[in-house]
Amino acid sequence: MGPLLEETIFRSKLPDIHIDNRRPLHEFCFERLAEFGDRPCLIDGSNGAVMSYTEVDLASRRAAAGLRRFGVGRGQVIMILLRNSPEFVLAFLGASRRGAVATTANPFYTPAEIHKQAVASGTRLIVTESCYVDKVRDFARERGVVVVCVDDPLPEGCRRFSELLEEEEKTEEEEEEIDPDDVVALPYSSGTTGLPKGVMLTHRSLITSVAQQVDGENPNLYFHSDDVLLCVLPLFHIYALNSVLLCGLRAGAAILLVRKFEISAVLELVQRFRVTVTPFVPPIVLEFVKSSLMDAYDLSSIRIVKSGAAPMGKELEDKFMAKLPNATLGQGYGMTEAGPVLSMCLAFAKEPFPVKSGACGTVVRNAELKIVDPDTGVALARNQRGEICIRGEQIMKGYLNDPEATRNTIDKEGWLHTGDIGFVDDDDEIFIVDRLKELIKYKGFQVAPAELEALLVAHPNVTDAAVVPMKDEAAGEIPVAFVVRSNGSQITEDELKQYVAKQVIFYKRIGKVFFVDAIPKAPTGKILRKDLRAKLI
Repeated sequence: MGPLLEETIFRSKLPDIHIDNRRPLHEFCFERLAEFGDRPCLIDGSNGAVMSYTEVDLASRRAAAGLRRFGVGRGQVIMILLRNSPEFVLAFLGASRRGAVATTANPFYTPAEIHKQAVASGTRLIVTESCYVDKVRDFARERGVVVVCVDDPLPEGCRRFSELLEEEEKTEEEEEEIDPDDVVALPYSSGTTGLPKGVMLTHRSLITSVAQQVDGENPNLYFHSDDVLLCVLPLFHIYALNSVLLCGLRAGAAILLVRKFEISAVLELVQRFRVTVTPFVPPIVLEFVKSSLMDAYDLSSIRIVKSGAAPMGKELEDKFMAKLPNATLGQGYGMTEAGPVLSMCLAFAKEPFPVKSGACGTVVRNAELKIVDPDTGVALARNQRGEICIRGEQIMKGYLNDPEATRNTIDKEGWLHTGDIGFVDDDDEIFIVDRLKELIKYKGFQVAPAELEALLVAHPNVTDAAVVPMKDEAAGEIPVAFVVRSNGSQITEDELKQYVAKQVIFYKRIGKVFFVDAIPKAPTGKILRKDLRAKLI
């Protein structure tokens, strides 16, 4: 390896480890079952019910058998349309054991948004709650999709989740032959541009990502079997699915499942169950800082506060940590397509390293990272800003049924181009400063401008439209629209905002509309988003 290559490809400060990723994900997660089978695995925050590791393992085996009885075959897709719950976990693990694929969807999506994902993914069975059945009923009836409901009252035409878990009479269990390169999870992401696409994450990629975080003599993210992990971030998002659930299972920790974020309820659960690890996103941290409730609870058990999905400023860090003097706060950096974790704060390691405020950690072990000039593709040295690229067995297999988007994201040498602009400093720490990709981040949720633009231009009184992010203290960013009215149209800002709001989930709603004579575009027709963002400063 020449000096130039050594200078421009960055690796973890931690040594690489052996990762046995040639097996199924569920087998990897429950490898130490004999060691902590009687320990608590899942705690249902809504009622305090606890399932041990042995109970979860057995229930997931029954779920796999139930999926087979319900007609789900190897490689076929189930949609998990649930809030955080034991049923979510069992459905996901059951799909893994069955050799099936789980596509996770936000239950607060509109029926149209759910329909798009279900059709694109080829969903054969949906696991959901009774209150969301109306969102999928028409689609399920049209396409012969089985709907499994986890609660009562059981809506007409649905199957019970308890039926899925029924014990079979025969004692011999049919274990699926699973290839490590089979897809197991299919979250949807907008990537660097365009509409949401199915991200194919395999057994190999998720095992690699989990091991990069919690395995080794000095794990980058030190979880142990005495830990209680707060899972208030939604499991339908890859951050919680991977870095909370799967990492927690691998380490033998207890995972406290919380259906929704409500400050006083979360604080009560932290105190009651002596929570030790709290993965958050910056908007949740901001709500805690603004609240006067933290001082009323004993939060001394918390030892790790992990933030991800969006940057967190130093002022917010300092205010939050003043209330949690016993805890270590750090940030990570991820992207669904990257498996999702690219980097992790080394203050979380079993033998920690000093870290800097504002950094999002160093690249995970068993992976390579480089910074490239966005125009020339040339790899850059330390302290030079460019596009962040990652390579390793943790990255996605590709986008479902979209080879062009896959080629535009993963190059011929296996580098995944993130669309984020950053640099690596002299201590191997990664800083993100900007982004090439068009994505808007509202409280950590992805908003694709192209999706909102398509809705706007479909309105008869709109000729053209562009959507860009505007800074917002509480949300991080909100989508705002620049709109060209049709000739003679007097449509108002409120009318357009209501028109969009009826068709999308809450975090995709337009925050403000600016009427303009024309949308600035390059000769190629590409929207000049930087020009529009400059108008907001």
